[in-house]
Amino acid sequence: MYFLDSLGNLNAAKVIISILDLLIVWYVLYLIINAIKGTKAIQLLKGIFFILIGKYVSLLLGLTTTTRLFDFVLEWGFLAVIVIFQPELRRALEQLGRGSLFKRSSTQNINQKKLTEDMVKSVQYMAKRRIGALIVIEKTTGLQDYIETGIPIYANISSELLINIFIPNTPLHDGAMIIQGDKIAVAASYLPLSDSAKIQKSLGTRHRAAVGISEVSDAFTIVVSEETGAISVTYNGRLRKEVSLEVFEALLTEHWFSAQLDKKGGEDHVRD
Repeated sequence: MYFLDSLGNLNAAKVIISILDLLIVWYVLYLIINAIKGTKAIQLLKGIFFILIGKYVSLLLGLTTTTRLFDFVLEWGFLAVIVIFQPELRRALEQLGRGSLFKRSSTQNINQKKLTEDMVKSVQYMAKRRIGALIVIEKTTGLQDYIETGIPIYANISSELLINIFIPNTPLHDGAMIIQGDKIAVAASYLPLSDSAKIQKSLGTRHRAAVGISEVSDAFTIVVSEETGAISVTYNGRLRKEVSLEVFEALLTEHWFSAQLDKKGGEDHVRD
């Protein structure tokens, strides 16, 4: 009887340890995903999952050559992942040291009407006075790599603040402002410049940077020309020049508050 009780206690202990083991693994995975969330690395992580799924499907179907190919990619891909994820790994270790990985983020309600009104009002003001501006709105693709190049602000959005940041000859007017949700994350950040030959030579660095960020992410970007005061927007690698205020407001609402991407086919990479 004592032996059976001891065996039952041992099995119960093993079950508890197994559950604890699984919880620790899932929590570590959660921390890793949370650390790379908001960066381009999350897209690479999706690619890794695709490779793993492909390997197991090929095993089930008995595709020997395909399985070997996936094994080769996984074997040598480990070194590539370390190199590719190096900035994210460094950031994760820094966050772990500061304890910021364990902080809970709060979800805030976004007042869509007020945000739209503030953005439209500020863009209209800057366009009339030919104040150059470059505003990037983050969507599903994280822009953390570019956010780190700017000056942190993390402030509530208001038309007055949007305008004031881009006033000429002020410390923050050069570079791009990046918006996350309902907050201005940073100003004066650097964006990748597009190499597309379809961009008119008459367009400046702001337009080329706006197209550049739209080529590597799904961000919606607003450009106000300081030469003409024209309003342009970029998204999905497309540039729409000199849009009216009404069209701008419609596009802003669609892209800022909707995760739907533009799926229209047969259009040029960059529109004139």
